[in-house]
Amino acid sequence: MPAGPSPRQTQSMSESSSVPRYAVLGNPVAHSRSPFIHEAFARQCGLPMRYERVLSPLDAFEATVRRFAAEGGRGANITMPFKFQVPALAARCSARAVLAGAANVLKFDADGWSADNTDGIGLVRDIQQGAGVALAGRRVLLLGAGGAGAGALGPLVEARPARVVVANRSVGKAEALVARHAAWARQHGVSLRAADLDVDGTFDIVVNATSTSVQGAGVPVSARVRAPGALALDMMYGAAALPFLHWAQAAGANARDGLGMLVEQAAEAFFIFHGVMPAAAPVLEALRAQLDAEARGVAA
Repeated sequence: MPAGPSPRQTQSMSESSSVPRYAVLGNPVAHSRSPFIHEAFARQCGLPMRYERVLSPLDAFEATVRRFAAEGGRGANITMPFKFQVPALAARCSARAVLAGAANVLKFDADGWSADNTDGIGLVRDIQQGAGVALAGRRVLLLGAGGAGAGALGPLVEARPARVVVANRSVGKAEALVARHAAWARQHGVSLRAADLDVDGTFDIVVNATSTSVQGAGVPVSARVRAPGALALDMMYGAAALPFLHWAQAAGANARDGLGMLVEQAAEAFFIFHGVMPAAAPVLEALRAQLDAEARGVAA
């Protein structure tokens, strides 16, 4: 008769099952750095936690989320292409998620799930604190009206730039996003309009929230949009962001990838999950070091 688990194994299994579980859900998801970031935050704050990657079939997002929650998950970060599906699953949505019409955070509370969107606040913090560029009074071009762009627009407007233009391949999608934020823009004294990717004007800050970097496509907008010394930020990072960064650098723009935004939005999500705000800077430094080491390994 096979022997059962030893007392030490039983204790280890019990302790493992009692550790709070969190995950990032998406498709694809194998590339996600969220486990590294959230585990680093947990060590920093002295909190026990397991953080996983969960690949969701494109046609079974809700079932995947419900299964993870039923198996003991406490919360999840949601990445592409599911952000627009999240609010419908939640009993409560934050003002940020309602404004965006999309969410990237789900917390599984006993009295009902709650949804939030931390993309925009992560972007704003990285622009203003990480890059040291004030948004107030600036001209901002937001490329893309998908889940990432939708999450970014509200906090960008809240920072009171002079003007924000949302440019998208399908201008109707940009117009719908702008219409949803029109009252918010008036409240903050911000000029807000939609355009296609053949957009007129020059901008102090250009944010690429399109899927072109993920798809390996070219930069979706003309170089003429960059004002001298502009900040050009791609929400992607690593190899995916390189074409956009090279495009920015070719005209002397201040090029920045999305790694800082990734860490900052994760810090806000960590606060939602645990009620503790971690320090983002040391985790960003460690993550960049890890990516640099991996790049050197590939190059070697």
